[in-house]
Amino acid sequence: MCGLSGEIRFDGRPADIGVVGRMTDAMHERGPDGSGLWEWGPVALGHRRLKIIDLSDKAAQPMADPALGLTAVFNGCLYNYRELREELRGEGYRFFSTSDTEVLVKAFHRWGADCVRRFAGMFAFAVFEQETGRLTLARDRLGIKPLYVSGNGDRLRFASTLPALLAGGEVDTDIDPVALHHYMTFHSLVPGERTILAGVRKLPPATVRTVEADGSSRDTVYWDPPFTRLPEHEAMDAADWRDAVHDRLRAAVRRRMVADVPVGVLLSGGLDSSVIVAMLAEEGQRNLSTFSIGFHAAGGDSGDEFRYSDLVADHFGTYHHRILIEDSRLLSGLPDAVRAMSEPMVSHDCVAFHLLSQEVARHVRVVQSGQGADEVFAGYRWFPPLAAVPREKAFATYAREFFDHPHEDLAGIVAPEHLVDEDVSGEVIRRHLGRPGAETALDAVLRLETRLMLPDDPVKRVDNMTMAHGLEGRTPFLDHELVELAAACPPELKLVGGGKGILKEASRALLPREVVDRPKGYFPVPAIRHIDGPFLDLVRDALTAPAARDRGLFDKAYVEGLLENRETSRTTTGVNMLWQLGLLEMWLQAQGV
Repeated sequence: MCGLSGEIRFDGRPADIGVVGRMTDAMHERGPDGSGLWEWGPVALGHRRLKIIDLSDKAAQPMADPALGLTAVFNGCLYNYRELREELRGEGYRFFSTSDTEVLVKAFHRWGADCVRRFAGMFAFAVFEQETGRLTLARDRLGIKPLYVSGNGDRLRFASTLPALLAGGEVDTDIDPVALHHYMTFHSLVPGERTILAGVRKLPPATVRTVEADGSSRDTVYWDPPFTRLPEHEAMDAADWRDAVHDRLRAAVRRRMVADVPVGVLLSGGLDSSVIVAMLAEEGQRNLSTFSIGFHAAGGDSGDEFRYSDLVADHFGTYHHRILIEDSRLLSGLPDAVRAMSEPMVSHDCVAFHLLSQEVARHVRVVQSGQGADEVFAGYRWFPPLAAVPREKAFATYAREFFDHPHEDLAGIVAPEHLVDEDVSGEVIRRHLGRPGAETALDAVLRLETRLMLPDDPVKRVDNMTMAHGLEGRTPFLDHELVELAAACPPELKLVGGGKGILKEASRALLPREVVDRPKGYFPVPAIRHIDGPFLDLVRDALTAPAARDRGLFDKAYVEGLLENRETSRTTTGVNMLWQLGLLEMWLQAQGV
């Protein structure tokens, strides 16, 4: 788990190692254990290292293999690296380290860019071939590891974080109006390739980008589950599906224990993190460290779920850390959490994860977390209404349940110069829902959530907030083989009991009933949810700052109305508009944009 960066030039000039050095230094928190730079004519690569597998200097990056003519930088973990190493040894490859990075280099030499199909893990990497001058960029199937790119025709730069690209300079920081439309529509996330800045794009998940020495490039999407019923599952009944989910999840949890350092669990007390603890207990793990966070109540909302996390910790005898955050620390930590975001993320979970990760990093370097279960197993409130909807009506139901604002309402919120005429966000959803495959409306929406929305909300949140403290977060519910199984599972089994039914059934033999059948909870941060006192002051200051006035993203009268009447600032989907608008400005100002 690390941070990577690089530049490749197409104009005959050498790469700027100074720029790559600045980008690398900007990711110090992602890799506090080491730093490296490498250059060769038109290419320069940089890396910050967090030592998880092979703690020796032999695993340092950038990793060059002169015999193979390859140099690589890699962020993530290949959970099956040991199996791949033995396979490659059988084909004559010799290894100088015990790292998964070297396995990646040898695998790339043996199988080319198709090596990604053999990887079980989370990864973003860049591999440069000296013989051809070709650069290959790749990202894991679920987009767990980020990769941002910026180019101007003469060169391409890339990095694990957007702020690192900004540190390199020469980035177009104008606001992308299409991305702003997405931000205002999709709970503040910008899916796909775009970011809120016009000059920065993301490499999409499950994508390999091959960049030739002349600057031409091509993308290959190497994973795209159909979300249909498969012939090999025809004879399975509900009990068979329950057992299959149990076994696949147990394998995913076991995979994510691969490390040369201790691995803990972020235990919220919800079903998802609790079943991870249960699976680890089932695997015979002892002295497991678990961590829960809570905040003080506000506005009638509870600020913790310690009742449930304590129950699970006691049941399995974990070494449990209960962390209560004072409001004063929440307030002072908010700017740091915003600065740690590669893109503005409105979820309250971000601040909670940032503070939790700060504490957890004092004890362990790797944690498993329950993110992704709701998208994979249909746990959100907008999934059950899709059960009786014809496939062709999926868009209308999803938009009604999920969109914050219909397109026509944005004219009263976004300033005219930042508006787009067409409903670009609606078109993105229609296009994805209309793709072949996905037999039912729910299948189509779950495919949309898993392939498009999930990488740019909970997945990004975990990566950004944990890595801000040199902590590696692993998400077993995003194991690609588990996701493939869930995608093929009959929709009605997922919707039982209001959602995640098949996961609940797979958990019953492992967890106390109170945990399995409890109402769905969310990571509560009441002080931010209710935006009052000093938290309101922070938002007001951001929205009325000179930089915000000069940018003029939002209708002035609309913002003034929100500030005067905070109680009417929520959308029908529950998003607090003051927080949504204020967070965007806080992020832009924190990045110096």
